[in-house]
Amino acid sequence: MKKIMLGNEAVARGLYEAGCRLVSSYPGTPSTEITEYAALYPEIYAEWAVNEKVALEVALGASVAGGRAFSCMKHVGLNVAADPLFISSYTGINGGLVIGVADDPGMHSSQNEQDSRHYAEAAKLPMIEPSDSAECLEFTKEAFELSELFNTPVILRLNTRVSHSQSVVETAERKETELKKYIKDPSKWVMIPANARPRHQVVEKRICDISDYAENCVFNKTEIHECTSIGIITAGPSYNYAREVFGDTVSYLKIGMVYPLPINTIREFASRFERVIVIEELDDIIESFCRQAGLTVEGKNLLPITGEFSQELLAEKILGKAADYDSFEEPVPPRPPVLCPGCPHRGVFYVFKKLKLYVSGDIGCYTLGAAPPLAAIDTTFCMGASVSALHGYNKILPENTKKSVAVIGDSTFMHSGITGLANIVYNKGISTVVVLDNRITGMTGHQENPCSGHTLKGESTAEIMPENIAYALGVKKERVVTVDPADLAEVEAALRRELEQDEPSVIVARRPCALLKYVKREAPYAVDREKCRSCRACMSIGCPCISITNGKAEINQSSCAGCALCMQLCRFDAIIGGNTQ
Repeated sequence: MKKIMLGNEAVARGLYEAGCRLVSSYPGTPSTEITEYAALYPEIYAEWAVNEKVALEVALGASVAGGRAFSCMKHVGLNVAADPLFISSYTGINGGLVIGVADDPGMHSSQNEQDSRHYAEAAKLPMIEPSDSAECLEFTKEAFELSELFNTPVILRLNTRVSHSQSVVETAERKETELKKYIKDPSKWVMIPANARPRHQVVEKRICDISDYAENCVFNKTEIHECTSIGIITAGPSYNYAREVFGDTVSYLKIGMVYPLPINTIREFASRFERVIVIEELDDIIESFCRQAGLTVEGKNLLPITGEFSQELLAEKILGKAADYDSFEEPVPPRPPVLCPGCPHRGVFYVFKKLKLYVSGDIGCYTLGAAPPLAAIDTTFCMGASVSALHGYNKILPENTKKSVAVIGDSTFMHSGITGLANIVYNKGISTVVVLDNRITGMTGHQENPCSGHTLKGESTAEIMPENIAYALGVKKERVVTVDPADLAEVEAALRRELEQDEPSVIVARRPCALLKYVKREAPYAVDREKCRSCRACMSIGCPCISITNGKAEINQSSCAGCALCMQLCRFDAIIGGNTQ
């Protein structure tokens, strides 16, 4: 049956058809939907793990048990999972193991722009890269075959454009695979030095064998056309861009197995043409490989090493053709992302700014608290770093402990914030950690997490409370406070009190995300223009519902969620309605 599918949906379908039994992942754009779609198949056990390292370890354990398993994450998530990734290369697999990673050229929703192909080379694991939804499905199925053929995990590399674009796929029935028998073998599975040394030799031989396999594998494809002047070597979505720009006027070597690369195939292809151009997003991995092999190629001398490619960019940089655009006489104003109307995080950031605090920030939708007019975050590094980094900051500047906080979301706290808090307590730190508990993983589209009380498949489960974790780690009960972030006075009082303490403290700001289906939308507020003094105090919270019209504040009735933050800021009682009606 033919269907139109997202790339991520097609990967999930490939998991189903390949007989995959277990999927364990952590949500991260642009990879999230793979696991969500996989969870729709009853034959697949699917879960959200607390972080990517745990997710890959779960999948590795399932593979040891003999079942086909999958774990996926975004590119920065692979950093978190690097430890089991490298070890799994040494141990190999039992049941097929595929690791999905989605890169984000252009940083549409990421804090950095990294090329995951480096991980394949460093860990000496085969990596394949589809260019459309049809290949997402077929490559996923073939990845399991490749995994079991060579006793290795296989990395499936995606990126934003492939993950989130749609194309036609042809579906098939599920192929049930028997569980492979687990055989006790410490020399393979127990990675102590005495066992790891011979396993390293296995890894080196295996990657040589896969290099031979790459020369005639199903993943690489050559398209030879009549023109002999230009040959293009490319991979992933760059192939689609090139096809749209050059059509059949050039020939193509489309590389689907991006590691290890097929040197003989590349040499034979390059020998046919006067000019060979390598088109690859991000780093010059294929190009450098070609140069090391003594081939003369072009690539990053023409194309950028940063950002996402497009048809327009290739036409401009290679053909010198500027794209035709419709232009507006007036410049279009930018529309930066903002915290949603009714977002429970907004009030906390307002108080942070009011108290002039140094705020060690973290990864989540609450990172938008760094944007004006709130501008309440000083640093943001990576998942969980807010807690650990604040400890380091306060150890160097102890005089600032009463003017500094860490802020972290509930899902991120479970991901990697707990260890930072344990470190503070253990090392006698004096820091205040604010956990923004909105009962969901908001940034990536409302995925359940260990604090929400539900699994990925909607089943009720233990609701892990950040307060209880803080108690268990040694934070005194009187130093663990729960507040409603919609009550500015309560938030401010709690912060002032806890910042005065000479010991660790945790403030949990708990209110559900305003976009959750079960959250009741309160009646909107309005502005009494007669009472409004145009002081703009209501504008200081950065709510997108509030604007200044003809010198007076105005609230958009259709988008106001009735959170009452603006009413708490108005000293002239000019904001009316809402819950008071």
